[in-house]
Parts: sequence; structure tokens; C-alpha cells
Amino acid sequence: MSYFADKQPLVADIFSRYPDSPQGRRSALMPLIREVQDAEGFVSGSRMDEIAALCGTTATEVRSVMSFYSTYHTLPTGKYHLQVCSTVMCSLAGSDELWDHLVAQLDVQPGEVSPDGRFSVQKVECLGSCGTAPMMQINDDGYYERVTPGKCARILESLRADLQPLPDNPVPVTINAEGRQVLASGEAVGASMTGLSQLPFLAPGGEA
Repeated sequence: MSYFADKQPLVADIFSRYPDSPQGRRSALMPLIREVQDAEGFVSGSRMDEIAALCGTTATEVRSVMSFYSTYHTLPTGKYHLQVCSTVMCSLAGSDELWDHLVAQLDVQPGEVSPDGRFSVQKVECLGSCGTAPMMQINDDGYYERVTPGKCARILESLRADLQPLPDNPVPVTINAEGRQVLASGEAVGASMTGLSQLPFLAPGGEA
């Protein structure tokens, strides 16, 4: 059954945000993808076909757009989708160990959902919380920061009881005037802009 068949006012509202041109219609790809994912948890091949037809493009282009962003899913996810930042800063702070702990505890791999339907896991690119690494995000609800194995165990215990803990930081992350990340508690973390220094200029001969 078509997802958007009975949602024509919504479709019209989305398209009204963009120029009335072929390029404008293609600009509506992302909000249409998000609409489907918010409702169904992922975007299936048939939904990609439907979105492509609405935008005057191909399902291949829809899938291409989705593949660029880790926030879009082409496979079903669990009730709690745990996303672990895997970029260099988090990796140095222990995200690899956090990932191994999650996978071992939940017995799931990327693309899988736990038998009870609760959990799925994903490695993602930088989530912009480098000052509080290692960190993870649950669904789109916020950031869980400085996640040690003990903290991870407590989070999982709560999720198994369907009691999702409040995130340490809402999304989007708050940045103060000094360029420092501010936690929900009001604590400023990370370095300030004033702490930055210019790299030495290297002359062609290799001397500073």
C-alpha cells in the first residue's frame, strides 16, 4: 500500500518549501525520506520507489542520498537503536572497547535486531561530542557521554526494562561563546577557541 496516498496535504506542504521545478522537487527527497522513517523505522525498497516517483527521480538516487547519511536506515532497527561514534577522537578515548562491549552484551551485529526487538547497533561518523568521548546516541533522543563499561551496563539494564535514561546532552549539542561544548548540567568541556595556536609556517626548504 502506498504510504503517501492518504497524505497529500503533507506532500503538498513539503513540496511548497522548494522551487516549483524538477530540481526543486528533488530537493524534497530528504524530508520525504525522514517522514517515512519516522513512521516505519526504516525506508524499504518499495518506499524508495514511491519517493522517487513523487520527486521525479530514480530509486537509485534515493538510495544514494540515504547511503551518505548514517541517520537513514534501509533495514529495520530495534526499539532502541544504539549508535556509537567511531571517529578518531572517540576511538582514542575507548569507543572500540565500548562497541565490543555492546555487541557482546546484546549479541547483535549491524543490520540485525535482537530477538526481543529491543536493540540494534551501528557505528557512525562524528556526532560532534568530541569533548565527552566515548559517547553514543540512542535513536534521535540525545547523547550519552563518557560511556564507560559500567555506565554502558547501567544504560542497557534500564533499556531492557523499557526505562530509557535521560541523555546527558540533548540534540543539538550546545556550544558556548568560547567554542566549548556545554553539557546539560552546565559543565563546559573541551578546549576553548582562545586555547588554539597557529601552526608554524614551513618554508619551501622545510624550515619554520
